[in-house]
Amino acid sequence: MNSLQANIRDNKTKGELSAIRNNGNVPAIIYGGKDKNEKISISKKLLKVSIEKENFLSSIISLNIDGKSQNVLPREISYDVLTDEPIHVDFLRVVPGVKIRIEVPVEFINQEKSPGLKRGGVLNIVRRKVELKCPSEKIPKNITLDLDGIDIGESFKISSVNLDPEVVPTIQGRDFVIATLAAPTVMKEPEKPAEAEAAEGEEGAEGAEGVAADADKAATDGAKVDKKEGEDKKTAEKKPSEEKK
Repeated sequence: MNSLQANIRDNKTKGELSAIRNNGNVPAIIYGGKDKNEKISISKKLLKVSIEKENFLSSIISLNIDGKSQNVLPREISYDVLTDEPIHVDFLRVVPGVKIRIEVPVEFINQEKSPGLKRGGVLNIVRRKVELKCPSEKIPKNITLDLDGIDIGESFKISSVNLDPEVVPTIQGRDFVIATLAAPTVMKEPEKPAEAEAAEGEEGAEGAEGVAADADKAATDGAKVDKKEGEDKKTAEKKPSEEKK
């Protein structure tokens, strides 16, 4: 469980709130349960380190406030539109027995043991997170799907996930799909038999011979035409001298 140091804040004006941020801290609030809301502040540097960790919004955090620890769940982070820096965080108290809605990330293991992936199959992830309803103290870290032995055409549905009896998906009434192992998008063309390649080679050679023969015929016909035109031209040139006689 991650832990963060927090301090009580008692700001009443926007100027005081800005001063908290200018001093390198982020205002936050803790709500939920029977206790009153608590205004706190957290070091921006430490908060950013926690946010960068995987699954921050679905992990229980222990806040150390004035020497007392309190388990909370991050529910919402507000960011500055220009700097993209965190400027406020909402924390929900973890109260035993109280059920909450939360999105839990999906994790895949044993990819190297999947015959479908070895054959070039593609893991098509339909849902990277699944929303669950569960007691705050029983929030699963993630939903784990094992790819060991999974082949092309198989799929993972929510019914195949082993959940605590008190942990249920918010989508009820249908066994929805989380991921499928699909066939490769580009299939490799099978190699042609050697006989077929040889036959194509012979056809290609015959075609080339035919083209050469046509070219020779065209050249011969052209020569005949040129010869006839030459003879006609000579006849035409002789006519004027014959008229003089």
